[in-house]
Amino acid sequence: MPAASVPALILRGFAYGDTSRILRLLTPDHGVVGAIARGARRPRSRFAALLDPFGEGVAVLDYREGRELQTLVAFDLSRARRGIARDMRRYGAASLLAELLMRTATASASAEIHACATEGLDALEGATGEAIEPAGLTAAWRLVERLGFAPELGTCAVCGRDLAGADEALFDYAAGGVRCDGCPGGEGARLPPHARAAIVAMVDGVRPAIERTYGHWVVLERFLAFHVLDGKPLKSLPFLLDVRRVAPAP
Repeated sequence: MPAASVPALILRGFAYGDTSRILRLLTPDHGVVGAIARGARRPRSRFAALLDPFGEGVAVLDYREGRELQTLVAFDLSRARRGIARDMRRYGAASLLAELLMRTATASASAEIHACATEGLDALEGATGEAIEPAGLTAAWRLVERLGFAPELGTCAVCGRDLAGADEALFDYAAGGVRCDGCPGGEGARLPPHARAAIVAMVDGVRPAIERTYGHWVVLERFLAFHVLDGKPLKSLPFLLDVRRVAPAP
């Protein structure tokens, strides 16, 4: 089969054997693809400095349907996004996006998901200071919406009652949305009106101004664990919550 050229976003890479590297690539036509770059760790490899996480370009693959690992023949890098690694909060948020994609988009061939991921990483790389975490949260919630798991935030997930903007509600993780005060029970976090409005904005791809981000990360992680990831938390979140505690003041 001739080699196929596909747009690709590098989600993760790790060493394989003495000289090779295995990658997880997000592509619009095949979802998340595993690929092996043979000889990539050799000093004079044609892949030198091209295969860092979050880089984007065109991958030339010896693609064979049903094969677990495709062979990477070449990679034409168009955007490196090395700025993400210069701040550990950026890197932690980007790693969370990558992990979410690897756990949910394996068989999801979608140009929309690919575009959403690249746009989110661009926004994250460009954010500075106190805007970094809101940029990461917005990218994550927007990706959740594009993956088809957006929470119900405007009406009660139990009784269907419309919620006014000033209403406080329970974010019921298992129900996949908010529960009004007239529907007791459920497990989740109380959302004051401003927090619910912020999540609505982020799902729509609009970055809000958030002063206290810790609670938002917890709500996102628990919603994903209950409603998207079959009870298994994201491994990247503890790292992100750790580095944000020691981040320099903006």
